Amino acid sequence: MREAQGGVVVGVGGGGGGGGKSHKSEKDQSWIPKIIKKRVCSTFVEDSLSNGSLCQCGGVRDAHASVALSDYFSTAIINHWDSAQHSSEYPTDAFGELQFAGASKRHSYFLRLSWDTPPSMVYTLMTAHWGLPAPNLVVSVVGGEGRTKVKTWVREVLRQGLVKASQSTGAWILTAGLREGVGRCVGEAVRDHATAAASISVSKVVALGIAPWGLVHNRQQLVNPQGSFPAKYYVNNTTRDSCCLDNNYQAFLLVDDGSVGRRGGDMGFRAKLEDYISHQRTGIWGSGSIDIPVLCMLVSGEASMLERVDLSLKNSMPWLVLAGSGGMADFLSDVLENLSSLPVVQSSNEGDVEAAPSLDLKDRVAERVKRHFPSEVETDKLVERVLSIYQNRDLITIYHGEQEAPNEFDTVLLKALVGASKNRVSVDASPYNEELKLAVTWNRVDIAKSELFNGDIHWRYEDLEDSMTDALINDKPQFVRLFTENGLNILDYLTYGRLESLYRSVADGTLLYQLLQRHLMERLGTAAPVSTLTNQQGSSSKVAAEKMQSGPVMEITLFEVSRVLELLMGDVCQPFYFDALGMEQITSKRRALRRVSKLLRGDCLYREKRCLFPWASLFIWAVLQNRSEMATFFWEMAGESVLSALSGCKILRELSKMETETETKVAMKDLAQTFENLAHDLFSSCYRSNESRSFTLLIRKSPVWGGTTCMQMGMGADARLFFSNDGVQSLLSQIWWGDMKRNTEVWKLLLTFFCPIICYTNLISFRKHEDQQQEEEGKSNEDGPGRDSDSLYGTTIFSFSDIKHIEADSQEANSPRSAHIKGVSHRPPKRPFIVSRWRQFWFAPVTSFLGNVLMYFLFLLLFAYVLLVDFKPPPPAGPAITEYVLYFWVFTIVCEEIRETFFLGTMTWRQRIRVYIQDVWNKCDLTAIILFIIGLICRMFHWSYGFGRDVLCVDYMVFTLRLIHIFAIHKQLGPKIIIVGKMMKDVFFFLFFLGVWLMAYGVANQALIYSYDPRPDRIFRRVFYRPYLHIFGQIPVEEMDVGKAWDMPCTDNVTLIQGGAEPCRTMYSNWLVVILLVVYLLVTNILLINLLIAMFSYTFSEVQANSDIYWKFQRYNLIVQYHSRPSLAPPFIILSHLNLFIKRTIRKVPSIKIHHFVLQLKGKAANRLMTWETIQKEDFLTAQTKIQKSSDSERLKRMSAKVDGVLKHVTENRDFDHRLRALENEMEYCSNALSWIVDTLAQSSTFKPPRPPPAVRDVFPSSSTSTT
Repeated sequence: MREAQGGVVVGVGGGGGGGGKSHKSEKDQSWIPKIIKKRVCSTFVEDSLSNGSLCQCGGVRDAHASVALSDYFSTAIINHWDSAQHSSEYPTDAFGELQFAGASKRHSYFLRLSWDTPPSMVYTLMTAHWGLPAPNLVVSVVGGEGRTKVKTWVREVLRQGLVKASQSTGAWILTAGLREGVGRCVGEAVRDHATAAASISVSKVVALGIAPWGLVHNRQQLVNPQGSFPAKYYVNNTTRDSCCLDNNYQAFLLVDDGSVGRRGGDMGFRAKLEDYISHQRTGIWGSGSIDIPVLCMLVSGEASMLERVDLSLKNSMPWLVLAGSGGMADFLSDVLENLSSLPVVQSSNEGDVEAAPSLDLKDRVAERVKRHFPSEVETDKLVERVLSIYQNRDLITIYHGEQEAPNEFDTVLLKALVGASKNRVSVDASPYNEELKLAVTWNRVDIAKSELFNGDIHWRYEDLEDSMTDALINDKPQFVRLFTENGLNILDYLTYGRLESLYRSVADGTLLYQLLQRHLMERLGTAAPVSTLTNQQGSSSKVAAEKMQSGPVMEITLFEVSRVLELLMGDVCQPFYFDALGMEQITSKRRALRRVSKLLRGDCLYREKRCLFPWASLFIWAVLQNRSEMATFFWEMAGESVLSALSGCKILRELSKMETETETKVAMKDLAQTFENLAHDLFSSCYRSNESRSFTLLIRKSPVWGGTTCMQMGMGADARLFFSNDGVQSLLSQIWWGDMKRNTEVWKLLLTFFCPIICYTNLISFRKHEDQQQEEEGKSNEDGPGRDSDSLYGTTIFSFSDIKHIEADSQEANSPRSAHIKGVSHRPPKRPFIVSRWRQFWFAPVTSFLGNVLMYFLFLLLFAYVLLVDFKPPPPAGPAITEYVLYFWVFTIVCEEIRETFFLGTMTWRQRIRVYIQDVWNKCDLTAIILFIIGLICRMFHWSYGFGRDVLCVDYMVFTLRLIHIFAIHKQLGPKIIIVGKMMKDVFFFLFFLGVWLMAYGVANQALIYSYDPRPDRIFRRVFYRPYLHIFGQIPVEEMDVGKAWDMPCTDNVTLIQGGAEPCRTMYSNWLVVILLVVYLLVTNILLINLLIAMFSYTFSEVQANSDIYWKFQRYNLIVQYHSRPSLAPPFIILSHLNLFIKRTIRKVPSIKIHHFVLQLKGKAANRLMTWETIQKEDFLTAQTKIQKSSDSERLKRMSAKVDGVLKHVTENRDFDHRLRALENEMEYCSNALSWIVDTLAQSSTFKPPRPPPAVRDVFPSSSTSTT
């Protein structure tokens, strides 16, 4: 029956919200009386000391049932009251929330329960329903109850030691929870530390009170069969010790055995609860590597505590005894320390004669029992208990609080638990494994460094594996760093199967969990939107731990991770982990789903393989969960540091767009900015070190990040700060100018446009070819061992413009890359000077740009000429020749847009359309082309000729606005264009306010001037258009002011007005019209216009500081566009299109232009570049560490640590001083005694000494004394 009830609690408790509002708590906890029981004494057993008025349960005779009262026979026979036999169970009538009158507003939870309630039921209630955080440690403080005065040093140990150590580990502290003795001290210490500590950075200590129900003062205030939400609890005297509940505890378990006013009724249940918790796992959803450590701490105590200690020790529960605290603690410390050298005695109930040492041990224990507990009668039972405890003495740690500093109490706790756990570990396991697991569980990396990783212990990979998983899942980056530095090989550790298990451990309340679940549902064929999943998770988050082993979360694979990364990364890079799943060539989503379903139904052999890029995979895993410190460490360990930082920035910014929680969104944006700053600063360091290598770094195709480059990833991540870097801008300028020098004046380029032969003169300067420089250096150094590694990268600067059109001379797709990067065996054939110089000038992006600008101005002139002068009627009278030329010109523009969209890049056609539509200026081009086609069709017919011309006029405006994008490349105009774009948003906000005020005034003004005017055109003009003109000073005073003469003929005849005649003005309300006009002009011309000016000023001042960064970022898109464009501008671009059609379709020459300056590095070149980048990263991190260490805060920390060390040494020296003084006193006594013996013997005449007594010698010579 109990087990069935326990199962019900788990199910019900899992759906709870854990401490919400009162009505919610009442609804969620209505099941408690059905499951949890209380105990009521049902049999009156007379207490001989009370003259028959009291039962042995402590209750009065009248409080018992009438049947028990009349049963004198049973009363006479029964002489000992037992809760199991003489009490009955009833539904509990005291549970819910507790509010202490006059104390803080925080509510505590409480529950009255029977002593035999299953602890699993209670633990689930506390964690799942009450919302108490699962503990990493449980310290059960035993003893110190009653009104016994607690010693001062014990108070300090509890305050500075126990509570502080528990705070650093996230612990539960179990006491009686009453306002007396040790319970009161613990409650006050928890309160003080919670007040002083930051709530976010420090783990919360849960103080849990477990007390006998019959002992609690004013317990009737808690009784309510329906539950109390909250119950008001009044404490009579808050200064004196009493059995009242302490308001500093988070929860109370009031154990009921049917007795009243008796202590010890909670002892059995408390021991069972401690044992149950010790078999639960730590960490998120119990994902830790160890069971929850439970430690019992004995403070003073009575002789009855021996039974409690013995019971726990038999369950292998470790104990920490505070020697010197009095009572039972002093007795146990005396027995264990002074009798530890004697052999262990096996307790026996038989009357056999024992060996002499056993008799000696038993006699010594009996002697100490009589000394410490002289009033105890049954000493034999106590001796047997002590001997039983003595057998398990390895589980007991003696702590001398008066001699040791309370600040190191956490180390004492750790060693006490480890000492106990060493008895349970297997022979093959390392004896330090348990200590390491506890240190990881408590997140005490300082203890691990000082005690475990100080060089004395040789750690094997197997010893660190489980702890590494624990540290990763529970976000303990310092331990991950520590394990990595001390022998854990990440290549052996991270397999694809373990990576999947890491993703399965993601907390269910996070955005990543929702995304993974959505893609999992898609794969399983039951797709559900994210919002639906969110609602489901909100109601079932508490039972996720139970469902973890069987629920759909266990089926999360690398395919779902790949789909999430594809969603976040977009088209920037190829899908992740497809190579591990064997789906490299699959692009269709449906085929991929079928393939992965077939793969997962098999053996899944890929899970045993090592992860190809372990640090990068862990970096992605940490970034997806927004773990700042962990992600930063993995970034430090991963290769391709600049690209990795930009990738993290991209992922976080995409996640922040989907995140709904404000705090999490801000944290994601901050971390994304941190990674962008890292990428910017690291690349600046690389650029200062070597310019050509840093350029190669930007355009190197990455095998780790799906074949993308730093430039592409930076653009996808919206990394404006990174693009503002001098190195990035230098590369863009290099690409922009091609082989021409960057200081070439624009007028020289324009002059060469009209006189192309000038390009062969020295008017325009060209850079020298890198291969020519290498030829001048000589062929001897080309492949020799002493060759400078810079030559592997130096050709990069020249090769960009050559990459663009080298396909005309080479049939191999990779020939230009291999030729210019490696520079060894294969080079394109050398062209004549006339051809090469012609290509150097005309194939440069800046030349293509200037040509397009000139031709675009000609196009606009032709368009304007056609609209204004040469727009003929429909066929057969028109169109004119110039209009046909205009049509052909637009056709070539359309052809170029089609080429850019569908014939550029390696993406699918859907991806290309999506990328094309995302650009604002592409939308502008698309609008202009559609309007032109509509206008062209309409102007060909008489019935729509006028409409077609109107559409073409509007289209001309759209084509003209396209000039703004062209001039974004200009250094002065570019930033201003960005400012104008930002100000447009301000204008829309202003128009909203203006529209509201304009409509309010316009309608009122029209109704006051004209009482009846049904014509819609006049209403629209006078309601909207006329008030708008008022803003600019156009006010028809004659019409609005009846005092002025108005020469407009009007009528008051309704019939004529309905026919379209002008209505006359209303005279009697004209004074209100004038007042409204004054107020309207005051608000619009003074208030709203100045508001707009202020908004413009703010936007200008805000954007102006960063406008240069914005402009440099936008410049990249324009350079990419003109780098990929043919050299000829519309309409001559049709020739380039024909040339491309012949080469691609007829000659089958592969395109290299689809790779926007992407270089494929392999072999030694790739390794050398990666090594160089790694060295630069290490230098950068070293410099950052030096800067951080030189900061004032770090210096203060180091100074504080040194001061603490000095204080520790001073304390130790003081201890040595005390011991030396004690030794000196002993030596002085011995010396005096010996002198007395010598004097006595000298004066004695019994025997004559053979020689005189020795003379006293000076131990320290005078010379040495003087020198010292």
